[in-house]
Amino acid sequence: MQSLQRSLQKLENLPESMETYMSGYEIQSLNTFPSQVESSPMENVNAMPQSGTQLELPPHQEVNDLIPTKEVNNLSLESSSLPKVESHTLVGPPSQKKSYKPVVPTYVTPPVPFPSNNNAISTLLKSNFEPYGRDFFGGKATGRFSNGRIPTDFISEAFGIKPIIPAYLDPTYTIEDFATGVCFASAGTGYDNATSKVLSVIPFWKELEYYKQYQKDLRSYLGNEKANEVIREALYLLSIGTNDFLENYFLFPNGRSSQFSIEEYQEFLVGIARNFVTQLYSLGGRKISIGGLPPMGCLPLERATNFLSGGECIEKYNDVAKQFNQKLIGLVKELNMKLVGSSFVYSDPYGLLYDMIQNPSTYGFEDVAVACCGTGFFEMGYLCDMMNHFTCKDANKYVFWDSFHPTEKTNAIVADHAVKGSLAQFLV
Repeated sequence: MQSLQRSLQKLENLPESMETYMSGYEIQSLNTFPSQVESSPMENVNAMPQSGTQLELPPHQEVNDLIPTKEVNNLSLESSSLPKVESHTLVGPPSQKKSYKPVVPTYVTPPVPFPSNNNAISTLLKSNFEPYGRDFFGGKATGRFSNGRIPTDFISEAFGIKPIIPAYLDPTYTIEDFATGVCFASAGTGYDNATSKVLSVIPFWKELEYYKQYQKDLRSYLGNEKANEVIREALYLLSIGTNDFLENYFLFPNGRSSQFSIEEYQEFLVGIARNFVTQLYSLGGRKISIGGLPPMGCLPLERATNFLSGGECIEKYNDVAKQFNQKLIGLVKELNMKLVGSSFVYSDPYGLLYDMIQNPSTYGFEDVAVACCGTGFFEMGYLCDMMNHFTCKDANKYVFWDSFHPTEKTNAIVADHAVKGSLAQFLV
């Protein structure tokens, strides 16, 4: 509560010009940016699952149909279009760190960031500028939504592979670099194709297409036998879904929430997850981690909208996260029984992050209700830039770097927890 009060004092001194700039960005991101997202191919991973709860998918709606354009000037912080990051990465086996085996193909959501492929596409959702990356190697902003490294980087290092995982669309890297770890993720995407259209980012199904091309390039580089071994022994990290709820379902009243109950939408997303990982399995993937949702009601932006309750976490969102996580746990059990030779694990970020937020001093943090960048309430992407003089000096005191994503210190703790927990069996 004290950290929230300090940031409210900072916000009172916000220049009028900056208020105008922030409002303009929010409206532009919702209504004027052209969509660059391609249509899904026939093997659309948004198809409903063949088993379990059967739901009839409503007719597809374009993103413009989901946005209440007549009310855009009245959008509140709760209606912000800024999404959480999704990450999808490939990492190779620890026992073969001298050979070409991918350490982590990664697919991750907020607030877990990743090396973003958004640098290579036309979207407003980018972070390849200062102060992002100020604590990264050489102080370089790479597109990671943090002040430094992110969980997949730390996981790769813990597996004895390399200290950073490159983005697949980064032109400075080649298949030689990708052979030991690569990220296919796109900030702002989700399981649902409609989610990726909000800010014109790469849809989930497209990342699978990139992975198929990666396999072709890997076979050309290593030969079929070696490449198949890499694909089979690689660790696949998938963590996605926060955007589907906060930047889609709960954001547009005439969108998915008018088509699905929250229970039905969760089943819809689980069906997409099931289809996606089943396709990944058919392509040779065997070691797959499916990450749950974080306590998304405790993200700084969500707390800022809850000012009538003193900036506390929005428990409604946290409850949805916990419900969805239980469904993912069930999915992991189902997949392990049905897909022969597979090893699926569930990685839970919820408990650890919630404990950090409730007991920050235990982890050496001071501020949890607000982020380091800017006022700490709503800045992310272009709002978190060098022109914002409110950014904190020491990010290690904060759980969150911007209003959606953790600091490097938080990322390191989360990665260590995963390596010693759900991913430990893959270190053997």
